[in-house]
Amino acid sequence: NFGINGYERNTTPRLAGEDIVSMRNAWACGTSTAASLPCMFSHLGKDGHEKRSSNFESLVDVLQRAGLAVLWIDNQSGCKGVCDRVPTVPAAEVARAAACRDEDCMDDAMLRALDERIAALDAQRRSRGVVVLLHEMGSHGPAYSKRSAPAHKAFLPECTTTQLQDCERQHVVNAYDNSLRETDHFLAEAIGWLRARERSHATALLYLSDHGESLGEKNLYLHGLPYAIAPMEQKHVPMVAWLSPQMQSAARVSTECLRRERDRALSHDHLFHSVL
Repeated sequence: NFGINGYERNTTPRLAGEDIVSMRNAWACGTSTAASLPCMFSHLGKDGHEKRSSNFESLVDVLQRAGLAVLWIDNQSGCKGVCDRVPTVPAAEVARAAACRDEDCMDDAMLRALDERIAALDAQRRSRGVVVLLHEMGSHGPAYSKRSAPAHKAFLPECTTTQLQDCERQHVVNAYDNSLRETDHFLAEAIGWLRARERSHATALLYLSDHGESLGEKNLYLHGLPYAIAPMEQKHVPMVAWLSPQMQSAARVSTECLRRERDRALSHDHLFHSVL
């Protein structure tokens, strides 16, 4: 349902104005957060991770071991063990810092006090580089209508109940699409935050969803079906990158070149190695 990937609705107006790369053929290694997070941060890939006889350090651990300043900020149900050995800001602390009105914060709350949180990390590590991982609430169901602020509700009426089957399907889609407008806003704000620091850092953003959602297709809703029988809506995910000119130069990676590969088949298996 991402507008920049050809969806009929303009669910990503701000990202459409950014110099980004959107990989349109990206696939998740699981259909739930609990399955996907450990898998996508593993070096083993989906098949190797599922067949492993031992546990290994995650990408987050490797970045920390490399001497970088690593920070995980959560606005979701936790990191499923991926961030256990690095500095972490839990959702409750995000809510306090952003003075959220209820238990659910919009994702841009994670950008509040970010400078202060980074400044509190080890100075020697910060001098080598900073990696901040922002775990979004995103479009997590079933309460899609709670995932967007009033200013981003472009598609009405919305389904406002968690009993999605009780709503007209289009109203479920409206609420979901509004949540994508919220994610579009959040990612654009994050890019703006990074752009403001280009003079002192080579900056970049990589966005990758852990799973998709069924919105009533074939009378299926939400996510979490066994992978072998799950529909594409639960496995086909957005993958977006923004690289500052300095990062493109430092990493010898061209946004223009990457954009020519936007229809290449990719998956969570590519995350570990791409970040390194």
